[in-house]
This record gives sequence, structure tokens and C-alpha cells, in this order.
Amino acid sequence: MIETQSIENLKSRLDIVDVVGHYLELKKNGANFKSVCPFHNDSNPSLVISPSKQIYHCFSCGAGGDSIKFVMEYEKLTYPEAIEKLATMYNFSLSYTSSDGKPQNDKKILENLNLFYRKNLDHNKIALEYIQQRGIGEASIEKFELGYAPSSSQTLSFLSSHGYTIAEAADVGVAGIGEKGSAYARFIERITFPIHSASGKIVGFGGRTISNHPAKYVNSPQTKLFNKSYLLYGYYFAKDAIHQERAIIVTEGYLDVIMLHQAGFKNAVATLGTALTKEHIPLLTRVNPKVILAYDGDTAGISAALKAATMLSALGINGGVVLFTEGMDPADMVQKNQLDTLSKLFRNPQPFVEFCIERIVKKYDIKNPLEKQQALEEGSLYLKTLPSSVSSSYVGLLSGKLNIAQNLVKVQTHKPKQATKKRENFEDVLELTIIKTLLHKPSLVDTLLDTIDVSMFKTHNMELLALLKNEHEHPSLRKILLDDDIKIYNEDELMQAMINFLITYYSSKLLHVKSSKLDYEHKSFKIRKIQENIFKLKQGKLVTYESI
Repeated sequence: MIETQSIENLKSRLDIVDVVGHYLELKKNGANFKSVCPFHNDSNPSLVISPSKQIYHCFSCGAGGDSIKFVMEYEKLTYPEAIEKLATMYNFSLSYTSSDGKPQNDKKILENLNLFYRKNLDHNKIALEYIQQRGIGEASIEKFELGYAPSSSQTLSFLSSHGYTIAEAADVGVAGIGEKGSAYARFIERITFPIHSASGKIVGFGGRTISNHPAKYVNSPQTKLFNKSYLLYGYYFAKDAIHQERAIIVTEGYLDVIMLHQAGFKNAVATLGTALTKEHIPLLTRVNPKVILAYDGDTAGISAALKAATMLSALGINGGVVLFTEGMDPADMVQKNQLDTLSKLFRNPQPFVEFCIERIVKKYDIKNPLEKQQALEEGSLYLKTLPSSVSSSYVGLLSGKLNIAQNLVKVQTHKPKQATKKRENFEDVLELTIIKTLLHKPSLVDTLLDTIDVSMFKTHNMELLALLKNEHEHPSLRKILLDDDIKIYNEDELMQAMINFLITYYSSKLLHVKSSKLDYEHKSFKIRKIQENIFKLKQGKLVTYESI
């Protein structure tokens, strides 16, 4: 665990403008900064960053918070991962404690083991020869921290000599216990590829055999740190390029990623021996990049590409597919120096919807009327998964591939939802000003509570309630804080504002009571009470709130 005091010390060094500016282009806007919001499809600068309040807020989607929250949301990190990421950015050394609360200074087991594997690579001629034969240079070996896992006994000996138990090693997926109770290392005689989280923390390993083991590649098993469905190999090294180019190349293997980075395609990543799934989407689409699937052109590769393209297109994600034929893959093309061809392929992928329709039709013999009908049904079913404006645009493509009339392609039409009547949101400036003043001067809240009830706020009672509950992270409160058009009263101005507010409220209440059907006794009592309150208020005196 990271020490609480260490986190507080880091927080004191953070600057919201530096942190957000590390990811986004900021423009000065008065006392604040503005940027296009990365958390929704923003075309106008809706994100406001306040140096004085050390918060950010999007006036369109409501996203906001402090520096840590921004890194968590932007990088899709947990709170500890965001702390570690910021510590790296600020060259700050965090302090850790073990589960018993004692200071913990040792590196984590995966980091130590990775150093052990890397040192072993220098002494294994066969592993080095394989890496060199695949065209991987020294710089790439260093960048991706390639290593070599020796025999099981050597790895277990290393772990033991560094004070790690088998239970600890098994907990992070680098060791296991066999049926007879004997311990074993999970990576044996394999080239190792450390797998990093988005923040750069090692969470597991991949291994490539050099001893003709039937399992050519293996990954760490699922652990508390490692879940291959949420990870992309190389993402930590690729994310800056993905942000800059607004494109991400998804390949099928470690070597593809390493070789593409080596050739300058630094936005390449790979799935970890699994198909692309919905769990990958948050990581894949952080900055809404164009997604390029770079898959093998064999049967398995086409099937994987079709599944992924179907899913991505249904989610409205922009991108396309590149298939590599003749037994080639991206790594082979880099090694053969076919960089111009690669670049052209990545610039012009086949769009997802076109690819899916083409592959669906190719599954059938459309000369056979029955199979043609099946192709029509499957193609129409696929189009129904797409946003309506997209599906209607591709009806002609499907009908053309099948050589049928367009009206035979039945794409589901969604009835437009009946527009719900929105409450006219006339922002009550007086209410907003009172709330903003109390946000800046919380010592005045007790004065408010004596005189005003939440129910008295017609427009902004939700925001007042959030204020009274100390929910200062509430998006509406952040919005009020950053709205320069809302002023902050001094104490005298606040008192006068509350008097004006209460006169308006009780005057409205008086009219309501006078027109009500209450019996004479109750009506007379309420009228006298309200008139008394209005009289006091007009004399400049606040009145205590009572339910009338």
C-alpha cells in the first residue's frame, strides 16, 4: 500500500494545468484554461481548467475533478495506479507499507523477476540468436525489456534467495504448485515479454518457447494484477503516439508490436492471445482513435477480424481492417523492409462495415437461391446492429453484393422517441450566487440553514442539497465554481441577497395561501405569519425558517 502521508505530499506538488496539459492542448481563457474535452465527442472547447481551484470541469458532459481524477479517467487507471503515474511524471518517490503497516522498500516481485530474466538473456546464445534472426535490434530489446526464463529450478532458486515464498510467486502468476505438491516456475526456457499496465507497471509476462515446446506462446494466468481481457501488449509504449496520431494499430503478436515500433509505427499494440472483446474497448478508445485491425489473412485471422469489426462497428467506432496474405505478418514485412507498403496499408484499411458485409456475403454461394437468402438475412441482421444513419448508408452495398433490389434489404427502423418535454431551465442567478458564495465561504452555511430550506430553491435545490451534504465533487457544484459569470458576495451582500430571496419566496407563498381553499382559521393564521415575515425582512432582518 502507498503511505497516506506520501500521497498527501505528492498532492501538494500537483498542478492541474501541468497535469491536464501533459495530455491536452490548453488555451488561456481569462483566469482559467480551456480545451476540447476528451471524455465525450467534443467539437468545441468545453473543458475548463482552473489553476486557482485546482479542478477541471466539462460544461458539456459534466466530467470533472482534481489532477488524480483526471489521470484516472483519461488513462482508465485505478486510484493507486494514477498516484504512481503522477509520481513518475513529477519524479516523486512514493513510500509504501506492507499489510501489517510496516514500511516496504523492496521492489515488487515481478520487477525483480524481470531484471533476473533480462540478465539471463545476455548469457543465452540460442535466445539471442532467435531474437536477432527475427530482426529485433538492441534498442528494441532494451525498450521492451526482453528477457529469458531459464529452468524451473533456477527461477525458484532466485525467488527463494530474494525472500519470496512460493505462495507470493503463485499469487502474481510466476509460479505454481503441482498435483504432488511440488513447486514449479511457470516460464521455463522461454524468451520473456513483460506485460505492462497502462501506467507502466509490470502485471505479468508472455513467453515464447525456444525448446520446441508444443505451446509456442504462453501468458501469465489470471491474477489480481493480470487479466488479459483488459490489457493490450505495448499500450504503455504506444499511448503517446496513439494520442498524437489519433490512430491505434491492433496486431496479433508481441513480435508484430516490437517490429512495428522499431520501424516507426509506434501506435501498435497487440491482444494477449485472446480475441478483441468489449472489455478492451475502454482502453482501445481513450482518445477516440481510428482503430486499425492488422490481422493474418488465414481463416483464423479473418474470423477474428470479422468478430472484432462487427463489435467495433456496432459501437460506432471508426476504423478498418488490414489483412496480411501469403503467410506474411507485420513483423515479416518490417524485416523485409517493406515499410512503404505497410504505411500504405495502414493509411487505407478497409472500413469495418464494408469488410463485414463483404465477408458475410463470401460465406455463402450466392448462385444458390437458398444460400443467397441466408446471406441476405445475415447481412440485414448485421446492418440492424449499426446506428440507423450508418445502416441506411450501406443498404446499397449489401444489395449490390447480392445483386438484388435495395428494397429487399430490410433494415430495422427505430421509431423516433417522442420528445419529452424538458423543464425550462431558467437559471436563477440569485440562487446560483448564494450557492457559489457558500462554496467559497462554508462558515456562512449555518446562517443559511437557519433561514432557508432546500425546498425553497425553485431551480437549484439539487445543487444546494449537494452543498449541504458536502458533496463538493458534484458536477453541478464544479460547474458553479468555474462559472465566471456568477459572482461571489461578501457577507453583507449575502445577507441582502438572502433577504431579497426570502421576500420573493414569501410574497409568492402569500398569494398561494390567499387563493387556497383552506378553512378561515388556518388561512388567517398563515396569512398573518407570512405578512409578519415579509415585514421583518423589509426592515432588513432575517427570519427563522418555519414550514408554513
